[in-house]
Amino acid sequence: MADNYYYGTGRRKESIARVRLFPGDGTITVNEKPPLQYFGRRILEMVVQQPLKVTDSLKRFSISAKVTGGGSSGQAGAVSHGIARALCQADQAMRPVLKSHGLLTRDSRMKERKKPGLKRARKAPQYTKR
Repeated sequence: MADNYYYGTGRRKESIARVRLFPGDGTITVNEKPPLQYFGRRILEMVVQQPLKVTDSLKRFSISAKVTGGGSSGQAGAVSHGIARALCQADQAMRPVLKSHGLLTRDSRMKERKKPGLKRARKAPQYTKR
């Protein structure tokens, strides 16, 4: 691996992705696997590639991502967020485009905690009159 790379940390739900962006031919690896093989769904592969498509840099950079925690959807979102942040480091001119598409904003929606006396976060046990 080359020494000159750009780094970005992406987060979504419970997932954290550490993304390295290298000048290269456009290969993407997520935990040492291609995105389609790792995530198993084409839509999640498209989510990962979205920052590159928006900035027309699909063939300019090779990407290596390590992602942990959460589920597949959250991990794909975290990798996308990390790629967007790394692209900003690589070229500040890409920032307005990424920002207008909402790719630099961390999606803060998390699972709501379970409350005592309830079955889930908001679901109450069924009321019985008698």
